[in-house]
Amino acid sequence: MSDLHFMKIALDEARKGIGKTAPNPPVGAVVVKNGILLGSGWHRAAGMPHAEREALAEVFRNHGPDAARGSTVYVTLEPCSSYGRTPPCTQGLIDAGVARVVYACVDRNPDHAGRADALLTAAGIQVTSGICRAEAEKLLRPFFKVRKTGLPWVIWKTAMSLDGRLTRPPGESQRLTGEAARADVQKLRATVDAILTTGETVRRDQPALTIRVPELLAGRNQPWRVVFSDQAGSLPQDAPLFNDEWRERTLVRPRHDPAGTLRKLASEQGVLTAMTEAGGIFSAVLFEAGLVDEVVVYLAPLICGGSTPALAGAGLFESLQLKETEFIQIGDDIRFRGIIDSAHG
Repeated sequence: MSDLHFMKIALDEARKGIGKTAPNPPVGAVVVKNGILLGSGWHRAAGMPHAEREALAEVFRNHGPDAARGSTVYVTLEPCSSYGRTPPCTQGLIDAGVARVVYACVDRNPDHAGRADALLTAAGIQVTSGICRAEAEKLLRPFFKVRKTGLPWVIWKTAMSLDGRLTRPPGESQRLTGEAARADVQKLRATVDAILTTGETVRRDQPALTIRVPELLAGRNQPWRVVFSDQAGSLPQDAPLFNDEWRERTLVRPRHDPAGTLRKLASEQGVLTAMTEAGGIFSAVLFEAGLVDEVVVYLAPLICGGSTPALAGAGLFESLQLKETEFIQIGDDIRFRGIIDSAHG
């Protein structure tokens, strides 16, 4: 079996941690000996063992304390080399007696970046890097962005009609998308650490902004719910997000400084990824401030001429080119997804 084969298994392990590990990155690892997969693991939450130690622990449980000697460990991110909430993974790999470590991409955390190679090589362990690098870096984009800029990765999520409207004519149901698309939104919420909305949306729609599928909530907290409002005193105190069992995960912040709020969400709440569930005016503010990284649009097969546009800006930014675009049919609706191409924005 090739390095590529086993790294793809490690990437599948890493995906299990998306939305659960903040402020740490989602990472996966597998242990292989003589072409046989002995153990696998993924980082489950901050403060818990890292992926390499999870994978080694599985090997020790199932095959004995010396089973990892002479093995190859595949991990999606350079092993950490400093003490934090957990001991360094480089030392765990050395203690386990592994012969080779293969990792996908270099850690951009300055405490770790580039140090693993020297430590492991000095211990007689062969090191290979760069296998599935691009695929691993896609999973790690939010973590890397916070490390580089102090800002979380921001997803603009919206549902709209074919004519770009958020609302339908008076007297009609205000739902745009079907049940399948709404179920897909639950899956999307399970990948983020915070949901951004506005006081206007809270007053109008009384949203809960929670993950309502138990399987999707398992192993993680509800996302932070961040209400942007300059009139906090006028918010309806009977709104669900102020009264449900997760009300302590509801924050109210002023509208005038979204960048400052996002920066504090990253530094104080450990948010890596945030998603908007708000109207067109606030969405445009985020775009105009250059804060949006990714777009997810659920497009309903409706032409409804509603009064509320999905994006209602003042024309303060140039057209944005999207890359890595995908269109997927979900029920009767279409989900579009793409990344803002900063090189062509």
